[in-house]
Amino acid sequence: MSATAVAAASSPGPARAGPARRLGRTFTRHPWLALVSTLTAPVAWLVVVYLGALALLVVTAFFALDGASQKPTNELTLGNLDTAFTTSTYIWTVIRSLGVALAVTLLCLAIALPMAFYIAKVAKPWARRGFIIAVLLPLWAGYLVKGYAWRAMFSPGSQFAASGSGGVLQSTVGWTPGFGQTALVITLAYQWLPYMVLPIYAGLDRLPASLLDASADLGGRPLRTFRSVVIPSIVPAIAAGSIFTFSLSLGDYIMPNIVGGTTQLIGNLIARTLLAPNQPLAAAFTLWPIIIIVVYLLSMSKLHAFEDL
Repeated sequence: MSATAVAAASSPGPARAGPARRLGRTFTRHPWLALVSTLTAPVAWLVVVYLGALALLVVTAFFALDGASQKPTNELTLGNLDTAFTTSTYIWTVIRSLGVALAVTLLCLAIALPMAFYIAKVAKPWARRGFIIAVLLPLWAGYLVKGYAWRAMFSPGSQFAASGSGGVLQSTVGWTPGFGQTALVITLAYQWLPYMVLPIYAGLDRLPASLLDASADLGGRPLRTFRSVVIPSIVPAIAAGSIFTFSLSLGDYIMPNIVGGTTQLIGNLIARTLLAPNQPLAAAFTLWPIIIIVVYLLSMSKLHAFEDL
């Protein structure tokens, strides 16, 4: 046997790849497999916990209530849906909730548009980060803390009777809207304003400055440029922000109890029905916000809102 053959026979073969390396090569050859392995756990959690609980909630609306034990029975009925969707009192509560959510969204939009435009296009680059932090700063405070702070602002004076004065507004300007729908809209707009400012700011930040310069060169005044160039370009960002303000306002049931006075929304109706207790009827009431949110999301998807989330 030649020396070359002996050397070839005695030399070790190529090292076998370990399990981790073989797994990495498999993911490299099949990218879809890596995506599936990454998303399987969170998607399964979403389907089982969130969508599963939602499905059980919807199914509960079709069960009758045992009057003696106040627990759902095995008897199926459409009575809960009939009560939730045909009783005028409940329908007006849903309409009021929808109106409050839309009013909060419009108020947030009116405030967020000029604020986001100034931060993105007018403020100095070194100052933008500070302005963004200032916008996010209210989110660092507790939800209830902000709610009771606004309660002190709007108080007509009953809780300050010992001092003979009302809340901050009553004491400083001599007028306050008191507790009610106006106070509720203002408080919710303050709570959710950052969620409208940030998507609009992101949309404006991506807007090329050359478009604004071209509009000015063609004789467009600032308001005309804002209306005809800026607004159409950031419609998806506005739609994205409105998803947060609308959905969060529609489902809120804590702020109506703090500053809403006698104003009650669909969330309060659901909570009160659960405490009755009447779980099937409360589940029927939850179909209202589910339907409204689904319709709203489908509408916003037509405006490409999810591309800016």
